[in-house]
Amino acid sequence: MFGYLTADTATLTEEQLKRYQACYCGLCRSLEKRHGQLSRLTLNYDVTFLVLLLSSLYEPAETAGEGTCIRHPKTPQPWINNEICDYAADVNLALAYLKCLDDWEDEGSLLALAQARILRPGYQRVQKAYPRQCAAMEQALKDLHAIEKENREAPDAAAACFGRLMAELFVYKEDRWADTLRHMAHALGRFLYLMDACMDLDSDTLHNNYNPFRRYYRCPDNEQRFRDVLKMQLGECVFYFDKLPLVQDAVLLKNILCAGLWARFDRKFKVDERKES
Repeated sequence: MFGYLTADTATLTEEQLKRYQACYCGLCRSLEKRHGQLSRLTLNYDVTFLVLLLSSLYEPAETAGEGTCIRHPKTPQPWINNEICDYAADVNLALAYLKCLDDWEDEGSLLALAQARILRPGYQRVQKAYPRQCAAMEQALKDLHAIEKENREAPDAAAACFGRLMAELFVYKEDRWADTLRHMAHALGRFLYLMDACMDLDSDTLHNNYNPFRRYYRCPDNEQRFRDVLKMQLGECVFYFDKLPLVQDAVLLKNILCAGLWARFDRKFKVDERKES
């Protein structure tokens, strides 16, 4: 999910930070259990948001403990685990596999192809368990490739593809909350795609890669232009987020949506302002 769905840890309480890291460690443990040791290399904090959100919504029974791992061989780390962690681990692996295929098709990366071959058996298991989600991911990426090949300037169609992908991933089961989750995740997916386009504009332009904002390369008012576009998408996401009956971790989730999501954007444009001054 591009690495943007992370918390602003500087503003979290000690208890919130511990909970956040325990969810991350629980997700990592689920990955190892379901897909082997190497799958843990695909882990990032983005999918931790999914764990927190769905756990808060459905309140499944949790187990907790402490343990060491390759990354922390001496100091035991707290972890929590539940059925949502297992689902999110499968989502994480599917996203990693499809990203490897995407990098192979777009860049001819042999490393990405090798990684995809390692992840393929796991993806095939996830595909059988969650055919709706995997079909949506594959179709969304196929549609996105077509848009990129056509080099469409308008960003809406490309962003909507990633929105559809996210919408299905966030629907753990078809129930009374499915529509609200779809609306929320669709807006979040559009936000993430457009944020990534903003962040990669310079690099994509220099390397002649597709970017729906290429026409704005080096425009002096990009910071405000992009912020306005992104606020519109995030506002819709938060509107539907607020409709969900979330109690546990609601403050932590809001921190990610309203502060953490902007961290890299703010850092980039502060650096750009210093360069221009």
